[in-house]
Amino acid sequence: MDAGAAEPERPDGLVDSGVYVGGVRRASPVTLADTFRCLQHLDDAMAWIGLRRPGREEVASLAAEFQLPDLAVEDAINAHQRPKLERYGDTLFVVLRAARYLDAREAVEFAELHLFLGPGFVITVRHGGTPDLAGVRRRLEAEPEVLALGPEAVLYAVLDRVVDGYAPVVAGLENDIDEIETEVFGGDPNASRRIYELSREVIQFQRAARPLLKVVDALTHGFDRYGTDEELRRRLRDVADHLTQVVERVDGFRHLLQNILTVNATLVSQAQNEEMRSLTAASFEQNEEIKRVSAWAAILFAPTLIGTVYGMNFTHMPELDWRYGYLFAVTLMLAVCGALYLLFKRRGWL
Repeated sequence: MDAGAAEPERPDGLVDSGVYVGGVRRASPVTLADTFRCLQHLDDAMAWIGLRRPGREEVASLAAEFQLPDLAVEDAINAHQRPKLERYGDTLFVVLRAARYLDAREAVEFAELHLFLGPGFVITVRHGGTPDLAGVRRRLEAEPEVLALGPEAVLYAVLDRVVDGYAPVVAGLENDIDEIETEVFGGDPNASRRIYELSREVIQFQRAARPLLKVVDALTHGFDRYGTDEELRRRLRDVADHLTQVVERVDGFRHLLQNILTVNATLVSQAQNEEMRSLTAASFEQNEEIKRVSAWAAILFAPTLIGTVYGMNFTHMPELDWRYGYLFAVTLMLAVCGALYLLFKRRGWL
């Protein structure tokens, strides 16, 4: 939260409100109305109002007090915007997407952050639990000479916090990719599913980080036009360098995952081919066994048939009284069996 981790979120969405003069906090109003009154009674004051998931009434009162553009106000209420920077006269509207890596779930959590900046005010509207703007506020309050530079100092400090928050996400995604490579070459059947899930997170991370380059670039091109202080220029250039490194690494992650997916598909196909070959070989061996069994069954069936004929109990039957009848029957059995054996041997069944 904007004012410290222990401070509960209030029903009106106001998390912290501070009024600063010369970079020093002079008042800590507890309501928006008190904040507006403080600004009226203090000369050269700047209000920094932190909100989290505010209602329409709170945003409407801010819009009326600071003449906020209607389109930007609607975006701040509904959220679901991509990172962007828009200027409406003296008012600057910035949308950022913060990210946080969740170790327990091995997933990336995204949160949207909107900022309104104008003469004498900064409004931050968060739609999630990250980033920790309380730390940003404490750091700037410890550097009154920087905070005295105005709303731009707050914007650059928030940008720096959001981009710094990308580093643990990059490290977490890199670790997940290393694990996936091990799973792929280890033949894990769930590797494909995890590759797709991680690819989706990398794409979402790209959508959060890459458009931010245009935001930083637009701010950089406005240095001379808006007379940005040299210290703020230095800080924004540092943010731009870190952001560029993040975007390049994330782009590399996406290409790497595409290659891993291709390799995994190849390995799966090879495994399937090996399995098919094994099944084919097993089927071939089974067919050979069936041939052998069938051949021997046919060979053994012949003497059984002949013996069955001669075993019938009829009084008047050819060859029953013949002296060589038994020899003839045995010879016939052997001859048929031998002929069948040679036939099956020639055809490769035996």
